[in-house]
Amino acid sequence: MRVQEVMSTPVVTVPPDATLQQAIGAMLNDRVGSAVVVEHGPVGIITRSDILRATYHEETALSKLTVRAGMSDDLVTTTSETTVTKALRTMQSHNVKKLPVLSEMGLVGIVTMTDIARHQPERVRTARKEIERKDEWTD
Repeated sequence: MRVQEVMSTPVVTVPPDATLQQAIGAMLNDRVGSAVVVEHGPVGIITRSDILRATYHEETALSKLTVRAGMSDDLVTTTSETTVTKALRTMQSHNVKKLPVLSEMGLVGIVTMTDIARHQPERVRTARKEIERKDEWTD
């Protein structure tokens, strides 16, 4: 099974200069837990946990902080032709649960553990056990 068969599309995206309030609004609107940060292409990812962590550490309002302040910029990606098994291995080796999917055309989707779990629940249960939690808020 290939990533293209399980990935989610379209991807919720936000620019790095958007506020965290705008980012969470976009995520709530589309009922997702993350957004890919784009600036002439993908440059990072921001999750609900990243937003909670940023506002906690900075002790300020969502409307006062930019996405850049909370995003993870060590973006790990995959392609639509990658096998789901390889994508899971990539998630495990990088301790992430979401992989933006890139093609020659740019960002074409995102594959998450949830997407894979819908099709291969046993593989995800095993992979989740092996991924270290960064802290109690990580999703």
